[in-house]
Amino acid sequence: MRNRIALTAALTTGLLALTAASATAAPNESRTAASGDARACADVKLSGALPVPPAGMAVRQNVTIGPDCTPVLGPARLVPKAGPLAEAQAAPAAAAADRQVRSWSEMYDCCNIRMTGLYTTSDWSSDGTVVTASTTDATQQWNREPWNAGWSLKSSGKSADCVANCAVSTNVADASFTYKGIFDPTGNVYANTHRSTVALKADGTASCEFEVDLKNTFVGWNWQRGCE
Repeated sequence: MRNRIALTAALTTGLLALTAASATAAPNESRTAASGDARACADVKLSGALPVPPAGMAVRQNVTIGPDCTPVLGPARLVPKAGPLAEAQAAPAAAAADRQVRSWSEMYDCCNIRMTGLYTTSDWSSDGTVVTASTTDATQQWNREPWNAGWSLKSSGKSADCVANCAVSTNVADASFTYKGIFDPTGNVYANTHRSTVALKADGTASCEFEVDLKNTFVGWNWQRGCE
């Protein structure tokens, strides 16, 4: 219970930072770049951070592209994880020195279809003074359409500034996507770039930071991000 109260306080503090985080869109005259629709927004850049919750819990947050291309920040929600993996991680046998954290960054359209996503899984051990070992894997997913069309992965990568004997191991993953399909046969209008940063700390805690750049988007698209 104390862990949950402490995390609630951390989320409240984090929301202040999230509200002030970078969330910008291009000037109004550029908003018609996508198909001439007045609801279109060009060159949208969003960013934010979430604390990693206690074992067995997840933190989720949505950001919606609102009127006038202004991002609308949803609440950071603390929810229980589901399934056998969550039960195993919540068990007392799961030592604080051996931790795992997963992050996700997903873009959805106004019909709640996931267009693109970047996912990371980090494992690390620590002795309370240094991170003794760490590793991070990154995967990507994207939506395809019939006739070999839709979103495609253009590039991806990951890096770590330190993986052992460090106070903090900072891991960065990125993925760039392009689109060519029924909404744009030219392949020149839409592009999403995700970047996720996970900081693994010697005290067994961690944090997740997220960025997404959208070449063109629409009012009603939403960005879903989280850590668990």
